[in-house]
Amino acid sequence: MNRPGATVTGLGVVTPVGRKPAEFFDALLTGRSGLVRPPDGHPAAGWLESAGIAPAVDPLEVLPPKEGRCVDRFVLMALAAAEDALADSGIVVGRDVDPYRVAVVVSSGGAGLQTFEEQSHRRLERGRPGVSPYLLPGMLANMASARIAIRHGIRGYSSAVSTACAAGAQSIAEGLRLLRAGDADVVVCGGSESSLHPTIASAFANTRALASGWQDPAQASRPFDERRNGFVLGEGAAVLVLERTDFAAARGATGYADLIGWGATTDAHHPTSPRPDGEGAAACVRRAIDDAGLAPGDIDHVNAHGTGTKLGDRAETAALHTVFGDTGPAVSSVKGNTGHLLGASGAVEAVATVLSVAHGVLPPTANLDAPAPDCELDHVRAAPRHTRVRAALSNSFAFGGHNISLLFGPAGTAAPRVPEGDTP
Repeated sequence: MNRPGATVTGLGVVTPVGRKPAEFFDALLTGRSGLVRPPDGHPAAGWLESAGIAPAVDPLEVLPPKEGRCVDRFVLMALAAAEDALADSGIVVGRDVDPYRVAVVVSSGGAGLQTFEEQSHRRLERGRPGVSPYLLPGMLANMASARIAIRHGIRGYSSAVSTACAAGAQSIAEGLRLLRAGDADVVVCGGSESSLHPTIASAFANTRALASGWQDPAQASRPFDERRNGFVLGEGAAVLVLERTDFAAARGATGYADLIGWGATTDAHHPTSPRPDGEGAAACVRRAIDDAGLAPGDIDHVNAHGTGTKLGDRAETAALHTVFGDTGPAVSSVKGNTGHLLGASGAVEAVATVLSVAHGVLPPTANLDAPAPDCELDHVRAAPRHTRVRAALSNSFAFGGHNISLLFGPAGTAAPRVPEGDTP
C-alpha cells in the first residue's frame, strides 16, 4: 500500500534539562542531570526527595495579559513547546497551509491536577464562592490542544488522548494516522505534564514506586541499573510538527527525521504492573517494525521507556530480547537525566530519538553504572555512541497496560535538517 510519509520539521521542548531541543540533547550527551531536591517554596518541597523540575514559562510569552492565571502549568508548557516547534518548522498557519488542513493533538496523563487541587482547597476554605469560574477551562485535558489551536489559528482536527504515560507518544501516533488518512497536511502533536505537587507525590510515594534513600538527588533515577529502586517524578512538555513528506518537500522544508511506523497493544494484565514476560510490549514493538515494512535487524537504536523500576525495566528487557534476540540494537533511556515525565515522557523521548537519527549519535543512559543481571542489553553507557541510525524506536508503556512504539528513520525531504555525521 502506498501511504503518505510523515516528516518531523519542527521540535519544541520544556524539560528539566533545557527549554530548547539543542540544549536538551546536549544535556543527554554530556550526562547533565535535571534532578534536584525541590527547594523551599516549591509545591513539592518536603514531599519529594528528588524531582525533575522544568524551567518556568512566563505566561506573557504565550498568552494575552491576565489569561495566564486562568490556565494550568501543563497548558503553559505545552503552549511554549508548540510555539518553538512551529517557529522551528517555519510554518505560519494560514500563510503556508490551510488552517483546516492543520491538526493538533497534544495530550496529558493527569492534565490540570494542580489547578484542581488548589481550587479544592479554596472551596474547603471559602465554600462555593472560593472556586474560580476559570477552573474548567484552566484544567481540562483538552485545553493544551485547544489553546494551541486558538493561538495559531488551527481549525482542523483537534483532540487529546489520556493514556497515562503513553499519552505523548500516542498523540504522535495519532498525528501519523491523520497524515496517512489524508485528514491533514500538518499535525502539531506531543504531550505535557505538571505533576509536582503534594497529592500526586504522596500517591506515588505510597505505591512505593518512587526512588528513595539517595543523598544526591541527581543519582536517584537509574534505568536498568542493579541499584535502581524506583523512578523520579518529573514535569515538562514536548511538541513535534509532523508534515506529509510531499507537502514538506513542496514548500522547501527541511526535516529532522521521518516517522515511518507505529505500534500499539494493551497488556490486559494489571492496572499498574506490566506483564512480567513483556509479551504485550514485544508485540507493540513488532507492530511498529512491521508497520514500517522493516525487519528487527534494520533497527539500530531503541530509546527505551526505562523508568528505573524493578518490574518495568525487567519486563522491557524481556520484550526487547523477544523481538531482537541476544544481539539487539543499542539501548538508551533519557529518564536518568530528566526523571519520568508521565504523559509528556513519550513526546520528550520522541524528540531525543529524532535528534539521534538526525545527528547520528546515541545518548548514554545516565546513572547506569552496572546493568542489573535481568536487564542485560546493548546499553549505551558513560559516553555517547556515534553511528549511522537507519531506524530508531521510541517506547512508551503506561499504567493500564497501554503500549506505544514509534519508529523513526532518516528524513525523506530533499534537504535534511542536519547533514549526516554532524553532531551538536
